[in-house]
Amino acid sequence: MTRRVTWLSVGSLGAITVFAVIAPLLAPYDATLPIGIPLAAPFGDTGLFGTDQVGRDILSRVLEGMSASWLASAGLVLPIASFGSLVGVVAGYLGGWADRALMAVVDFFLALPAAILAVVIAAVLGPSLRNALIAIGVLSWPYYARLVRAEIRAIASRPHIEAAKLAGNGHLRLVLRHLLPGAWPVILVTVTLDLGGVITMLAGLSFLGLGRPEPAPELGSMAAQGLPYLLTHWWIPVIPAVAVTCLALIANLAGDALRSQMKAQ
Repeated sequence: MTRRVTWLSVGSLGAITVFAVIAPLLAPYDATLPIGIPLAAPFGDTGLFGTDQVGRDILSRVLEGMSASWLASAGLVLPIASFGSLVGVVAGYLGGWADRALMAVVDFFLALPAAILAVVIAAVLGPSLRNALIAIGVLSWPYYARLVRAEIRAIASRPHIEAAKLAGNGHLRLVLRHLLPGAWPVILVTVTLDLGGVITMLAGLSFLGLGRPEPAPELGSMAAQGLPYLLTHWWIPVIPAVAVTCLALIANLAGDALRSQMKAQ
């Protein structure tokens, strides 16, 4: 059962990644150009999800927005997880003054108001997808460092690690062959859960106008631009918001399944 859960979790992430890659190819229209009358209702002649306030096809814009959000978030989570995990491994393995110094830096970043600071950084750098990702990445890596450091310290106290040291394993081999594999489940679960958080935060920055500028389709900005039409043309803000929710939910469900399996083991 646990193996099946693992494969289902990984498979769902793989499937949505493949979808994100091919989604722009599935868009029936150019997402940046009007195709008909503005504010056309869904399931009509102008498209499955209707058109927005300037006549652009919402389905095409949502597909490209989902693609950009998922791929950008995945492309951010992997390097920040790698960097944060490296800091955690070094701190947990070396201990002593190196551990104290690195954890002091980690604690400093963890003490910062992440959401507010992300908005400030993105606003200072200017509205773009790259700058929004920089703002999120600067504040996300310390969580990995803290978690991996705790896991490495716990693994390092186990008898088989002492046996590996007595067998003459060098520091690099000890970390790569014995310590890091033990911390890998924690890293995988954290990456999966963090993916949903990054998607949500990226949508939030875009909602505030700090993502990609118009006319590039981005889910947060699409919801923000459609907000004045919520009561009269609900599909304009609601459909992009539902798309963000679906992406984050897929990542969170996969992460929860992996975490439950890890606890069971």
